[in-house]
Amino acid sequence: MRVIGTAGHVDHGKSTLVEALTGIHPDRLKEEQLREMTIDLGFAWLKLPGGEEIGIVDVPGHRDFIENMLAGVGGIDCVLFVVAADEGVMPQTREHLAIIDLLGIPAGILVITKTDRVIDPDWIDLVEQDLRRITDGSVLENAPLLRVSARTRSGLDELINRITEVLSSQPPRPDYGHPRLPIDRVFSVPGFGTVVTGTLSDGSLKAGEEVEVWPGEIRARIRGLQSHKHKLDAAQPGSRVAVNLSNLAVDQLKRGDVVTLPGSFQSTRRLDVSVKLLKSPGAPLKHNQQVKFFLLATETTARIRLLGVEILKPGETGFLQLELDQAICAVRGDRFILRQPSPAETIGGGEVLDPHPPGRHKRFTVETLTRVSSINQDTPEEMVWNAVHDAGIATLDEIRENTRLEPESLSVLLDTLLNNERVIRMKSTDKRAGEEFLISGENWFKLSRKAVSEITRYHAANPLRSGLPREELKSRLKLATPKFNVILQRMADEGILELDQNSLRLPGHVVRLSDGQLKWLAPLMARFAAAPFAPPPVRECV
Repeated sequence: MRVIGTAGHVDHGKSTLVEALTGIHPDRLKEEQLREMTIDLGFAWLKLPGGEEIGIVDVPGHRDFIENMLAGVGGIDCVLFVVAADEGVMPQTREHLAIIDLLGIPAGILVITKTDRVIDPDWIDLVEQDLRRITDGSVLENAPLLRVSARTRSGLDELINRITEVLSSQPPRPDYGHPRLPIDRVFSVPGFGTVVTGTLSDGSLKAGEEVEVWPGEIRARIRGLQSHKHKLDAAQPGSRVAVNLSNLAVDQLKRGDVVTLPGSFQSTRRLDVSVKLLKSPGAPLKHNQQVKFFLLATETTARIRLLGVEILKPGETGFLQLELDQAICAVRGDRFILRQPSPAETIGGGEVLDPHPPGRHKRFTVETLTRVSSINQDTPEEMVWNAVHDAGIATLDEIRENTRLEPESLSVLLDTLLNNERVIRMKSTDKRAGEEFLISGENWFKLSRKAVSEITRYHAANPLRSGLPREELKSRLKLATPKFNVILQRMADEGILELDQNSLRLPGHVVRLSDGQLKWLAPLMARFAAAPFAPPPVRECV
């Protein structure tokens, strides 16, 4: 399943084009129909000549509704970038293009609409030249360009064929096994209850499954699934899907919430990101400045922490740590947009490098700048190693989630790291757990050295005890039970320590009495030996 979207200035014919292609008018609000202007996201679908059915997200073009537009374009595979032949490039043409470029939309088609309104073909040639000029250097630089008229249907068949070609050249949406459905619409259907819609990514959803809605960690069950008004047993990544959720009221949910499987994600209020500012004239980005942050369908305010610089000028790139006012669900590689609150305008955007940084960075330290730079420039192999290393001890699912790599690619990269012993694989012996855990060689060395140090210190302080209680070491290493157990087993297998049911000791450690204790003990043991059935009183034995 694929999803395409529109973009372009207000009144350039985006919704009319969608209706001409699909027979569905995407404007669903009464106010939109009265004003003949798109205010919020609209939806339709189209069956391509080969039989594939694709979703279409139609977005508003008016500057007052840019933030509604942002809720719809983040999950699309291809954009129909629309410019009207009778008006040409306009202000929101440029802003929409900047947003498409910052989001890195993977494909696009430039569409000059309303060609029936222009008598002079030379004028359309000028519009085409202008459109090529503003898209030069953007993600739409090499996009095909078509001239169409929704009224006369001129060029529509060719547009459908181009959509088919462009989408067929794109790889299918990956299935990481961790579905995310960013909610872009919430409503109620009589007799069914609450329904949410969105563009599904990263995994599939199945009817009857229990799900979790972030950031509120609300649990629900999927009563039913639909895509383009067809009932589904399962929805695949890349599809527009409507989800009927049981036991939830409409007012419990909002645009920007994310439907996931329980335990698949953690929400966050802090992000490490790379950012690119637009070149348009404006004030520089300053440390501690407040901005509006948009990721998929989520919108929140954020406080900027500039890393390594005091200001970031228009057109420059850099690294930020964002402190969000609202918890969100984000993963590495997600693209985002930044806007200033007043006057409302898009100032830049970028990519999430780390959705769960270890803490608040010191802005100018070499360690901080090296860390964010290395994450930004990672090769796939280094990206996997960093994901394992930063996690401390991780499951394969956690690494897949953090790297966003497909299973086959991740397996190849992990094999290389395992062969080089940069990563160590540990298998749980607990049949109920049955999980494999991964740890970097560096973390393994540090953790095993700390365990040996703690046990050595305990032996010195408690020479008459057989070993350090397991729970005490678990507390000192700050590990959850499954990860602690697998670490202990690995240390025991390598002969780093010996373990029994309740305690841990260094290899060869036995309880030994000192010379003074042996000297004191000898006459006492002689008394026991001389009269085994008449031992001395307790007060004489201590």
